[in-house]
Amino acid sequence: MRRDELAHRSRFVRPLKAALVHGRSVGWNLRRRADHPGLRILFYHRVTDERDDLAVTTPRFRAQMAFLAAEGYSVHGVVEGFELFSRNELPPRSLLLSFDDGYRDVQENALPVLAEHEFSATVFVVTGALEGTSSFAWYRRQPPLMSWDDVVALDQMGTLRFEAHSITHSRLTDLATEAARSEIVGSKQTLEQRLGRPVEAFCYPGGIFGRRERDLAAEAGYRLAVSCDPGTNDAATDAFALHRQQIEARDRLIDFRAKLGGGHDSPLPFQRLYRRVRYQDSGNRG
Repeated sequence: MRRDELAHRSRFVRPLKAALVHGRSVGWNLRRRADHPGLRILFYHRVTDERDDLAVTTPRFRAQMAFLAAEGYSVHGVVEGFELFSRNELPPRSLLLSFDDGYRDVQENALPVLAEHEFSATVFVVTGALEGTSSFAWYRRQPPLMSWDDVVALDQMGTLRFEAHSITHSRLTDLATEAARSEIVGSKQTLEQRLGRPVEAFCYPGGIFGRRERDLAAEAGYRLAVSCDPGTNDAATDAFALHRQQIEARDRLIDFRAKLGGGHDSPLPFQRLYRRVRYQDSGNRG
């Protein structure tokens, strides 16, 4: 699908999706149900005031993080938070936080807010995109990404920790086994060489994976892998298919609260199909 055709379809889909999300949020609020137990992982892509359906504005992000702080939440990166959870040492009212792709505005706009509240988060980066050997096909003009110098320096500071999101953001289920293995293993090796530490978490591009991709991630030596499927995680959840809840550009505070409380723990109608269509051309060389 061409970029202009995808953009045309997205202009129709985004408002409809936002309306469905808000309607579900209002219903959840009226029912006043208790928060769902378990480990919740939230994820973002961009934090910027630019018009982009992957971007949460800086004021909205600041308000969301302030809400978490006011409600007494403890916010952790994915690897360290999952380790605490596995040992039954995660404090009450905790959640894990992550960002996908490695956009520079996460460093510029999200990092100061996280540091202010003493929150930490994981950034899943696409190594080929950082190196300029691949690009994100859903953008006509790709937003700036963090540089390798940024990634290495920030990883050592601790608020943001960096994990793997493949080499080219290709849809792994479309690749031959060796090509999929190369995406999963190669991104880990490159990050480990740059960071000088083990890379322990993998994020499936577009959240699209099957049993083969799950097994390849385990064989590569990761400790866990995350999807884009909503819901909470418990002791029975496969560590290589962890659920995450996306926070999106049009989410109001009521939507954010409903996503925290379990009001969106099942996918919207056609959500998985939309994700497959959106990312079908991802991983093109740029």
